[in-house]
Amino acid sequence: MDQSLEYLREILSGHTETDDVGKKLYQKVSTHNFSSDGKFVRVLTQEENQYLNQILMEAIDYSKQEKDYVRARHLNEVYELLFV
Repeated sequence: MDQSLEYLREILSGHTETDDVGKKLYQKVSTHNFSSDGKFVRVLTQEENQYLNQILMEAIDYSKQEKDYVRARHLNEVYELLFV
């Protein structure tokens, strides 16, 4: 699995208990064998895209605060693809 998607799956794991969209996205990223983050982003619905837009900004900001710049860069790659 692509490193960016592994970070994304980790973030989504915290959104599966109370959020249906988060749960659906977690299952999607976990059960499909996406070879790249670009392929993953292409199969998202508009609702899923908007959801990721919200949670990724928070996750990127948190990663930067924790000085985990590698993680922030990988998450930012996914975030940028949401707008392509």
